[in-house]
Amino acid sequence: MSRSEKTTQRNTNPYKYTDSNKRYYTYDYYLRQTFGGKCAKIPIDAGFTCPNIDGRCGVGGCIYCSSRGSGDFAESSLLSVSEQYELTRRKLSSKWSVQRCIPYFQAHTNTYAPIETLREKFEEALALDGAVGLNIATRADCVDEDIAEYLADIAERTVLTVELGLQTSDDGIAELINRGHSFEDFVRGYGTLRRASERINICVHIIFGLPNETREGLLRTVRDAAKLHPDQVKIHLLHVLKNTPLAELYERGEYVPMSKDDYVSAVVSALELLPPDTVIARLTGDGPSDTLLAPEWSRKKVCVINDIDKLLYSMNTFQGAKYEK
Repeated sequence: MSRSEKTTQRNTNPYKYTDSNKRYYTYDYYLRQTFGGKCAKIPIDAGFTCPNIDGRCGVGGCIYCSSRGSGDFAESSLLSVSEQYELTRRKLSSKWSVQRCIPYFQAHTNTYAPIETLREKFEEALALDGAVGLNIATRADCVDEDIAEYLADIAERTVLTVELGLQTSDDGIAELINRGHSFEDFVRGYGTLRRASERINICVHIIFGLPNETREGLLRTVRDAAKLHPDQVKIHLLHVLKNTPLAELYERGEYVPMSKDDYVSAVVSALELLPPDTVIARLTGDGPSDTLLAPEWSRKKVCVINDIDKLLYSMNTFQGAKYEK
Protein backbone atom coordinates (compact mmCIF):
# COMPACT_ATOMS: atom_id res chain seq x y z
CA MET A 1 0.00 0.00 0.00
CA SER A 2 1.42 3.36 -1.02
CA ARG A 3 1.70 6.23 1.42
CA SER A 4 -1.15 8.04 -0.34
CA GLU A 5 -3.39 4.97 0.11
CA LYS A 6 -2.66 4.54 3.81
CA THR A 7 -5.80 3.98 5.88
CA THR A 8 -6.42 6.87 8.27
CA GLN A 9 -9.21 7.97 10.57
CA ARG A 10 -9.92 10.74 8.10
CA ASN A 11 -10.44 8.65 4.96
CA THR A 12 -12.44 5.99 6.82
CA ASN A 13 -14.68 8.51 8.56
CA PRO A 14 -18.37 7.61 7.92
CA TYR A 15 -19.61 11.06 8.95
CA LYS A 16 -20.69 13.38 6.13
CA TYR A 17 -20.23 16.95 7.36
CA THR A 18 -16.48 17.00 7.86
CA ASP A 19 -13.17 17.21 6.03
CA SER A 20 -11.10 15.74 8.87
CA ASN A 21 -11.20 12.88 11.36
CA LYS A 22 -13.91 14.66 13.40
CA ARG A 23 -17.12 12.64 13.60
CA TYR A 24 -19.37 15.58 14.35
CA TYR A 25 -20.20 18.93 12.73
CA THR A 26 -17.51 21.13 14.24
CA TYR A 27 -17.88 24.88 14.56
CA ASP A 28 -14.54 25.29 12.79
CA TYR A 29 -15.90 23.41 9.77
CA TYR A 30 -19.05 25.57 9.83
CA LEU A 31 -16.99 28.78 9.87
CA ARG A 32 -14.89 27.66 6.92
CA GLN A 33 -17.97 26.61 4.95
CA THR A 34 -19.83 29.84 5.77
CA PHE A 35 -17.11 32.52 5.80
CA GLY A 36 -14.19 30.86 4.04
CA GLY A 37 -11.99 30.68 7.12
CA LYS A 38 -11.74 31.13 10.86
CA CYS A 39 -13.50 33.98 12.62
CA ALA A 40 -12.77 35.59 15.97
CA LYS A 41 -15.81 35.79 18.25
CA ILE A 42 -15.66 39.04 20.20
CA PRO A 43 -17.66 38.89 23.48
CA ILE A 44 -19.72 41.99 24.22
CA ASP A 45 -21.35 42.96 27.53
CA ALA A 46 -24.16 45.37 26.62
CA GLY A 47 -25.17 45.94 30.24
CA PHE A 48 -28.42 43.96 30.13
CA THR A 49 -29.84 41.91 33.01
CA CYS A 50 -32.13 38.84 33.18
CA PRO A 51 -35.78 38.36 34.16
CA ASN A 52 -34.75 35.84 36.81
CA ILE A 53 -32.45 38.49 38.34
CA ASP A 54 -34.57 41.65 38.35
CA GLY A 55 -37.68 40.01 39.79
CA ARG A 56 -39.87 39.55 36.71
CA CYS A 57 -39.75 35.78 37.19
CA GLY A 58 -37.19 35.44 39.97
CA VAL A 59 -34.18 36.91 41.72
CA GLY A 60 -30.54 35.90 41.97
CA GLY A 61 -30.23 34.43 38.47
CA CYS A 62 -29.35 30.84 37.62
CA ILE A 63 -27.49 29.15 40.47
CA TYR A 64 -24.35 28.58 38.39
CA CYS A 65 -23.97 32.03 36.82
CA SER A 66 -21.34 34.50 37.98
CA SER A 67 -22.20 38.14 38.50
CA ARG A 68 -21.19 38.73 34.86
CA GLY A 69 -23.94 36.42 33.60
CA SER A 70 -21.66 34.28 31.40
CA GLY A 71 -19.90 37.44 30.22
CA ASP A 72 -16.73 36.80 32.22
CA PHE A 73 -14.48 37.12 29.17
CA ALA A 74 -15.96 40.40 27.93
CA GLU A 75 -14.70 43.90 28.60
CA SER A 76 -16.57 46.19 30.99
CA SER A 77 -20.16 47.05 30.14
CA LEU A 78 -19.27 50.66 30.98
CA LEU A 79 -17.53 50.78 27.59
CA SER A 80 -19.47 51.14 24.36
CA VAL A 81 -20.01 48.20 22.02
CA SER A 82 -17.38 49.63 19.67
CA GLU A 83 -14.83 50.18 22.44
CA GLN A 84 -15.23 46.64 23.76
CA TYR A 85 -14.92 45.22 20.25
CA GLU A 86 -11.74 47.11 19.39
CA LEU A 87 -10.07 46.37 22.74
CA THR A 88 -10.65 42.63 22.45
CA ARG A 89 -9.78 42.60 18.78
CA ARG A 90 -6.40 44.22 19.48
CA LYS A 91 -5.66 41.67 22.21
CA LEU A 92 -6.51 38.76 19.92
CA SER A 93 -4.50 40.16 17.01
CA SER A 94 -1.28 39.31 18.87
CA LYS A 95 -2.20 35.61 18.67
CA TRP A 96 -3.85 35.15 15.28
CA SER A 97 -5.44 36.94 12.35
CA VAL A 98 -8.69 38.66 13.26
CA GLN A 99 -9.76 39.92 9.86
CA ARG A 100 -13.15 38.21 10.20
CA CYS A 101 -14.96 38.87 13.46
CA ILE A 102 -18.33 38.02 14.97
CA PRO A 103 -19.55 40.39 17.71
CA TYR A 104 -21.07 38.16 20.38
CA PHE A 105 -23.61 39.64 22.80
CA GLN A 106 -22.99 37.04 25.49
CA ALA A 107 -23.56 38.49 28.96
CA HIS A 108 -27.00 37.98 30.55
CA THR A 109 -30.17 38.17 28.36
CA ASN A 110 -29.58 40.20 25.23
CA THR A 111 -33.16 40.71 24.08
CA TYR A 112 -34.41 41.73 27.53
CA ALA A 113 -34.70 45.46 26.87
CA PRO A 114 -36.88 47.89 24.91
CA ILE A 115 -36.53 47.27 21.21
CA GLU A 116 -35.14 50.80 20.74
CA THR A 117 -32.24 49.88 23.03
CA LEU A 118 -31.67 46.63 21.14
CA ARG A 119 -31.57 48.51 17.83
CA GLU A 120 -28.99 50.94 19.19
CA LYS A 121 -26.68 48.16 20.41
CA PHE A 122 -27.08 45.74 17.52
CA GLU A 123 -26.85 48.32 14.73
CA GLU A 124 -23.62 49.61 16.26
CA ALA A 125 -22.24 46.07 16.17
CA LEU A 126 -23.34 45.48 12.58
CA ALA A 127 -21.36 48.54 11.45
CA LEU A 128 -18.08 47.47 13.07
CA ASP A 129 -15.00 47.02 10.91
CA GLY A 130 -14.41 43.36 10.05
CA ALA A 131 -17.75 42.14 11.44
CA VAL A 132 -19.06 39.32 9.23
CA GLY A 133 -21.89 38.11 11.44
CA LEU A 134 -23.66 38.62 14.75
CA ASN A 135 -24.36 36.30 17.69
CA ILE A 136 -26.99 37.14 20.30
CA ALA A 137 -27.41 35.06 23.47
CA THR A 138 -30.82 35.26 25.11
CA ARG A 139 -33.73 33.35 26.65
CA ALA A 140 -36.67 31.94 24.74
CA ASP A 141 -39.12 33.68 27.07
CA CYS A 142 -37.60 37.02 26.04
CA VAL A 143 -38.36 36.72 22.34
CA ASP A 144 -41.73 38.23 21.44
CA GLU A 145 -43.18 38.88 17.98
CA ASP A 146 -41.71 42.40 17.66
CA ILE A 147 -38.23 41.30 18.67
CA ALA A 148 -38.41 38.28 16.37
CA GLU A 149 -39.43 40.55 13.48
CA TYR A 150 -36.42 42.80 14.12
CA LEU A 151 -34.08 39.81 14.34
CA ALA A 152 -35.49 38.56 11.04
CA ASP A 153 -34.57 41.92 9.52
CA ILE A 154 -31.01 41.58 10.82
CA ALA A 155 -30.81 38.08 9.35
CA GLU A 156 -31.45 39.56 5.90
CA ARG A 157 -28.34 41.71 6.32
CA THR A 158 -25.81 39.41 7.98
CA VAL A 159 -25.28 35.88 9.27
CA LEU A 160 -27.27 35.99 12.50
CA THR A 161 -27.16 33.35 15.23
CA VAL A 162 -29.54 33.61 18.17
CA GLU A 163 -28.51 31.44 21.13
CA LEU A 164 -31.27 30.19 23.42
CA GLY A 165 -30.46 28.77 26.85
CA LEU A 166 -32.45 25.59 27.34
CA GLN A 167 -30.00 23.80 29.70
CA THR A 168 -32.61 21.13 30.55
CA SER A 169 -36.10 20.12 29.43
CA ASP A 170 -36.87 18.84 32.94
CA ASP A 171 -39.02 21.52 34.60
CA GLY A 172 -38.15 20.23 38.07
CA ILE A 173 -34.44 20.70 37.48
CA ALA A 174 -35.12 24.03 35.75
CA GLU A 175 -36.85 25.21 38.91
CA LEU A 176 -33.94 23.96 41.03
CA ILE A 177 -31.41 25.95 39.00
CA ASN A 178 -33.73 29.01 39.03
CA ARG A 179 -34.01 29.25 35.25
CA GLY A 180 -37.34 30.99 35.59
CA HIS A 181 -39.28 29.49 32.70
CA SER A 182 -40.65 26.11 31.64
CA PHE A 183 -39.81 23.87 28.72
CA GLU A 184 -43.18 24.82 27.23
CA ASP A 185 -42.11 28.49 27.41
CA PHE A 186 -38.86 27.56 25.67
CA VAL A 187 -40.60 25.76 22.82
CA ARG A 188 -43.00 28.69 22.39
CA GLY A 189 -40.15 31.22 22.10
CA TYR A 190 -38.19 28.91 19.81
CA GLY A 191 -41.22 28.66 17.53
CA THR A 192 -41.69 32.43 17.46
CA LEU A 193 -38.11 32.84 16.32
CA ARG A 194 -38.27 30.05 13.75
CA ARG A 195 -41.48 31.35 12.21
CA ALA A 196 -40.03 34.84 11.92
CA SER A 197 -37.28 33.75 9.53
CA GLU A 198 -35.62 30.56 8.35
CA ARG A 199 -32.48 32.66 7.87
CA ILE A 200 -31.99 33.01 11.63
CA ASN A 201 -29.57 30.37 12.90
CA ILE A 202 -30.92 29.10 16.23
CA CYS A 203 -28.42 27.65 18.69
CA VAL A 204 -29.71 25.69 21.69
CA HIS A 205 -27.60 25.52 24.87
CA ILE A 206 -27.63 22.34 26.97
CA ILE A 207 -25.77 21.83 30.26
CA PHE A 208 -24.56 18.42 31.41
CA GLY A 209 -24.10 17.67 35.10
CA LEU A 210 -26.94 19.70 36.60
CA PRO A 211 -27.99 18.94 40.20
CA ASN A 212 -30.26 15.88 40.52
CA GLU A 213 -29.82 15.09 36.83
CA THR A 214 -29.58 11.44 35.80
CA ARG A 215 -27.99 10.20 32.60
CA GLU A 216 -31.43 9.19 31.38
CA GLY A 217 -32.76 12.68 32.09
CA LEU A 218 -29.78 14.30 30.41
CA LEU A 219 -30.33 12.30 27.22
CA ARG A 220 -34.06 13.08 27.36
CA THR A 221 -33.13 16.77 27.13
CA VAL A 222 -30.94 15.97 24.11
CA ARG A 223 -33.82 14.13 22.44
CA ASP A 224 -36.18 17.01 23.15
CA ALA A 225 -33.70 19.44 21.61
CA ALA A 226 -33.18 17.13 18.62
CA LYS A 227 -36.94 17.19 17.90
CA LEU A 228 -36.66 20.95 17.34
CA HIS A 229 -33.85 20.36 14.81
CA PRO A 230 -31.84 23.45 15.80
CA ASP A 231 -29.21 24.85 13.47
CA GLN A 232 -26.61 24.67 16.23
CA VAL A 233 -26.21 23.14 19.68
CA LYS A 234 -23.80 24.08 22.44
CA ILE A 235 -23.06 21.40 25.02
CA HIS A 236 -21.68 22.78 28.28
CA LEU A 237 -20.20 21.12 31.31
CA LEU A 238 -21.59 22.58 34.53
CA HIS A 239 -18.79 24.52 36.21
CA VAL A 240 -18.79 25.39 39.89
CA LEU A 241 -17.72 29.04 40.15
CA LYS A 242 -16.87 30.93 43.31
CA ASN A 243 -19.52 33.14 44.92
CA THR A 244 -22.50 31.37 43.35
CA PRO A 245 -25.34 29.41 44.97
CA LEU A 246 -23.98 26.31 43.24
CA ALA A 247 -20.63 26.85 44.99
CA GLU A 248 -22.45 26.82 48.33
CA LEU A 249 -24.07 23.48 47.46
CA TYR A 250 -20.71 22.10 46.38
CA GLU A 251 -18.88 23.26 49.50
CA ARG A 252 -21.58 21.67 51.70
CA GLY A 253 -21.17 18.40 49.83
CA GLU A 254 -24.67 18.64 48.36
CA TYR A 255 -23.50 18.74 44.75
CA VAL A 256 -20.98 16.42 43.09
CA PRO A 257 -19.69 17.43 39.62
CA MET A 258 -19.55 14.96 36.75
CA SER A 259 -16.41 12.89 36.30
CA LYS A 260 -14.50 13.26 33.06
CA ASP A 261 -15.30 9.70 31.95
CA ASP A 262 -19.03 10.23 32.56
CA TYR A 263 -18.97 13.52 30.69
CA VAL A 264 -17.11 12.12 27.67
CA SER A 265 -19.46 9.14 27.49
CA ALA A 266 -22.54 11.39 27.79
CA VAL A 267 -21.33 13.71 25.03
CA VAL A 268 -20.78 10.79 22.65
CA SER A 269 -24.28 9.46 23.39
CA ALA A 270 -25.71 12.96 22.87
CA LEU A 271 -23.95 13.38 19.53
CA GLU A 272 -25.47 10.13 18.31
CA LEU A 273 -28.97 11.46 19.09
CA LEU A 274 -28.62 14.91 17.49
CA PRO A 275 -29.44 15.62 13.82
CA PRO A 276 -26.38 14.98 11.65
CA ASP A 277 -26.58 18.45 10.07
CA THR A 278 -26.76 20.41 13.36
CA VAL A 279 -23.57 22.37 14.02
CA ILE A 280 -21.95 21.49 17.34
CA ALA A 281 -20.90 24.99 18.35
CA ARG A 282 -19.34 23.78 21.62
CA LEU A 283 -18.52 20.48 23.30
CA THR A 284 -17.53 21.85 26.67
CA GLY A 285 -17.38 25.28 28.26
CA ASP A 286 -14.63 27.45 29.69
CA GLY A 287 -14.70 28.31 33.38
CA PRO A 288 -12.67 31.41 34.36
CA SER A 289 -9.47 29.99 35.82
CA ASP A 290 -9.44 32.33 38.83
CA THR A 291 -13.01 31.52 39.93
CA LEU A 292 -13.35 27.86 38.92
CA LEU A 293 -13.79 25.55 41.91
CA ALA A 294 -14.66 22.31 40.12
CA PRO A 295 -14.29 20.08 38.27
CA GLU A 296 -10.52 20.44 38.03
CA TRP A 297 -10.27 18.15 35.01
CA SER A 298 -12.24 20.68 32.96
CA ARG A 299 -9.19 22.96 32.85
CA LYS A 300 -7.64 20.61 30.27
CA LYS A 301 -10.18 21.31 27.56
CA VAL A 302 -8.11 19.92 24.68
CA CYS A 303 -7.71 16.61 26.52
CA VAL A 304 -11.48 16.36 26.99
CA ILE A 305 -12.15 16.97 23.29
CA ASN A 306 -9.45 14.46 22.32
CA ASP A 307 -11.06 11.84 24.57
CA ILE A 308 -14.42 12.46 22.90
CA ASP A 309 -12.81 11.97 19.47
CA LYS A 310 -11.13 8.75 20.64
CA LEU A 311 -14.36 7.30 22.03
CA LEU A 312 -16.30 8.12 18.87
CA TYR A 313 -13.61 6.31 16.85
CA SER A 314 -13.32 3.28 19.14
CA MET A 315 -17.12 2.85 19.11
CA ASN A 316 -17.22 3.44 15.34
CA THR A 317 -20.04 5.93 15.80
CA PHE A 318 -20.74 9.54 14.80
CA GLN A 319 -23.17 12.44 15.12
CA GLY A 320 -26.67 11.45 14.09
CA ALA A 321 -26.01 7.68 14.18
CA LYS A 322 -29.12 7.20 16.37
CA TYR A 323 -31.07 10.30 15.34
CA GLU A 324 -34.82 9.77 14.94
CA LYS A 325 -36.65 12.31 12.81
